[in-house]
Amino acid sequence: MIRADLVVTDAREVATLARGAVPRAGEAMRELSVVHDGAVAVADGTVVWTGPARRRAGSVRLRSGGSVVSAEGGVVVPGFVDAHTHAIFAGDRAFELPLKVAGASYAEIARRGGGLFATVRATRAASDGELLAQTSDRLRRMLRYGSTTIEVKSGYALEVAGELRLLRLIRRLGRSVGATLVPTFLGAHAVPLEFQGRADEYIDLLIRSALPAVAREKLARFCDVFCEPGFFTVRQSERLLRAALALGLGVKVHADEFVLSGGARLAARLRATSADHLLCAGALDRRRLAAAGVTAVLLPVTAFAASPRRRSPGREMVDAGVPVALGTDCSPNSWAESMPLVLAKAVHGGRLTPAEALTAATVNAAHAVGRDDAGRLTAGAPADFSVFPLPSTEQLGYRFDVHPSLVYRQGIRVFSR
Repeated sequence: MIRADLVVTDAREVATLARGAVPRAGEAMRELSVVHDGAVAVADGTVVWTGPARRRAGSVRLRSGGSVVSAEGGVVVPGFVDAHTHAIFAGDRAFELPLKVAGASYAEIARRGGGLFATVRATRAASDGELLAQTSDRLRRMLRYGSTTIEVKSGYALEVAGELRLLRLIRRLGRSVGATLVPTFLGAHAVPLEFQGRADEYIDLLIRSALPAVAREKLARFCDVFCEPGFFTVRQSERLLRAALALGLGVKVHADEFVLSGGARLAARLRATSADHLLCAGALDRRRLAAAGVTAVLLPVTAFAASPRRRSPGREMVDAGVPVALGTDCSPNSWAESMPLVLAKAVHGGRLTPAEALTAATVNAAHAVGRDDAGRLTAGAPADFSVFPLPSTEQLGYRFDVHPSLVYRQGIRVFSR
């Protein structure tokens, strides 16, 4: 008899995503391993049993002081894993919107004091307390939408000391906000103004000074780079990422967002954990990513907000056999905190099926952030899950306005509506 301290029952569906390889590609992305009229049992912060509610009494015994929670006919899904965010920053860039809708280019907005460097100025000027307060508010709202694991990139300091400060603050936030945070070093988010025309020197600085400190203090799980014209070339990106690999960091690539930059090809060559954005990647690059086992992290809300003439290539990636994950890309340029909204945009804009989108937001996204233990409801996995007041999992991705009624992380209720 399995002993549990928490049982969630009365669920019309429990999407366990328990069976299959990690990450999942092709038709495997449609297999949710749904238990109908199901229940989930938890002990000591981990899942110990899932199955039909009618079998629970014969399989699970509640410990003294344990609790039974009703899903009230809703659906239970693994906690979302947000595979790509820039959530630590100060200020906002709402002032850019009139310029954007009037047709101003990114370069024109930057000349008027906007763009990424506006956020760099605000973030550099903010105190630790201000950054912690603003970022924790964002992360807690993301948690209330069901995101229990969140990747958070540095990248809005663009100086060695400032980037290390952001990573140390992410570590502090991970101890306080109630979600699992996965830090990524993105010192190569852009060439800082102090190094304009000297991008190679800036990469040298990151390799010489920043990466060793990141590795020594274990401040990040991954190193990322913005591989695009006007940011960093393929050669510069590869130098940085190979240095990161040599220090034991995983690598990611911001690839082919604005033009066909060679970023996806680089990700495939290095067998990076993920290539992200990929709005301009072509059929050959999709085949390369599939052959190399690189996960495509797609950001459909960003495609809508920042590149409205393009849509996220979800269908093309799945049909090419590339494992697909999803993220909000929460940032001042694309301020999204809701993974349910991301699923809906991935379905309606990226042409994923609801089942594929849910897989991309859970088990595949967990792989993309190096947390293969997350994103599933199977014995031994962290008890991270949400209850949605919906009749079926197909409603996730179909509806834009859904909110969980309950969110649990490691068996502890962190949100109740």
